[in-house]
Amino acid sequence: MNEFKAFSNDEISKELKNLDQWNFNKDSMEISKTFTFKGYYKTIAFVNSIAWQAQKHNHHPDLVVSFGKCTVSLTTHDVDGLSYKDFQMANIIDSLSF
Repeated sequence: MNEFKAFSNDEISKELKNLDQWNFNKDSMEISKTFTFKGYYKTIAFVNSIAWQAQKHNHHPDLVVSFGKCTVSLTTHDVDGLSYKDFQMANIIDSLSF
């Protein structure tokens, strides 16, 4: 599978079915999900876990952090759209337990 090929809308729809509560924004060509936590510390621990995984997989999401919440957005800038790497990272992030 080519990690640096932009997915078609059909491929995006198919991949979204395999994710839990991720949303697709066609205008920005990204997928996003908001995670909620009890308190700021758990939110930051989650963010640190994402940072570690992002570095390991060389794919870095945008993160918006507030008290008890973190919104994660993924896109592949190199292809101006969504690619295999975005859906792989979404699954990795979903597997983090907090």
